[in-house]
Amino acid sequence: MAGNTTEIGEDKEGQVDTKEKVDAYISHHLKDSHDFSLFSYTNDAGERKHVGFPLPVIIWTSNGLVTFMSSEFHHNDNGEVIVEKDGLKFAKIHSKIYELEAGAEAVSFDEEHHATNAHKVLDFSITKSVVGILLIGLLMFIWFAGLARQYKTKQVPTGFGRVLEPLVLYVRDEIARPNIGEKHYRKFTGYLLTVFFFIWILNLLGLTPFGFYVTGQLAVTACLAIFTLIIYTANGNKDYWMHMLWMPGVPVLIRPVLAIIEIAGAFLIKPFSLLVRLFANITAGHTVVMALIAIMFVMKDSLGVVGATGLSFLLSVLIMLIEFLVAFLQAYIFTMLSALFIGMAVAEHDHDHAHDEHGHEVPDAEDVRGDFI
Repeated sequence: MAGNTTEIGEDKEGQVDTKEKVDAYISHHLKDSHDFSLFSYTNDAGERKHVGFPLPVIIWTSNGLVTFMSSEFHHNDNGEVIVEKDGLKFAKIHSKIYELEAGAEAVSFDEEHHATNAHKVLDFSITKSVVGILLIGLLMFIWFAGLARQYKTKQVPTGFGRVLEPLVLYVRDEIARPNIGEKHYRKFTGYLLTVFFFIWILNLLGLTPFGFYVTGQLAVTACLAIFTLIIYTANGNKDYWMHMLWMPGVPVLIRPVLAIIEIAGAFLIKPFSLLVRLFANITAGHTVVMALIAIMFVMKDSLGVVGATGLSFLLSVLIMLIEFLVAFLQAYIFTMLSALFIGMAVAEHDHDHAHDEHGHEVPDAEDVRGDFI
């Protein structure tokens, strides 16, 4: 753990007591970060102290790969601190790392505060979101490897495995099996379990004071949506592609139009709905929580310290309870929709049907999913 010092006048994250400062503070802290800050405070000498962990900066520059620790930026995010490495100069502006042009000593900005003498680099850094992903991935591997080992020696898991088992059965029996069908659900249950627990635990981690807003990063939700896209595209059967490219049962002249709509739905609309729904709900939730916490600062003059703090605490607790529900709900919705999209791709339409006591065909889950195609 390390602490860095900045002067109050230079620190853009000093006292947050106006609406403009609150908006800027929330916007900044919902972004990914190259360092891990636990908290900040101002000492008696008027210096701003940041307590946390630096993270590795790994960037591809005009001279190749360059690495250093994020602490060399001293928590500066407006391009004032210049880091020199391997004969090159770098600055961090709005959480993005820029390489200065040859001969430049400082970053120049235009009227819209865009750097005019620096350009972005390819950033492969271990950011705060990457730390969260690696941490949750490791924990999930340990937890579920332990649960699998228990099944080799006992019928009923013990310890933490007893908590995991009903959740695993819930995803299998309530999400995978009814949406994909008895014939294919086992093949995709592993993926559905992974995304469910990955999203849910990361959502819960984002509610802690550690600031892991992983599922509030558009790049992360986009990757998860692309994984689902690849899976249902790669496993789509002939019925799936036939209904998409040459819809049976409709006039021939209409089929090309429907094909365009179906292709757009499969490759654009479905993954876009997955990534935006998760990103928007998680980001909105964190924004509301931080805005309610800020009430104690922006309304202390009108309500008093006790009144503003009490109101902020009460509203924050209530919204946090809702956020716990949303954390589970968003993991459930993403997993459910992924299972539905996969089930639509693997549904088989030419098979024997069950019949009721009167001899009528009974539509099964694959028939119901087929109506969506």
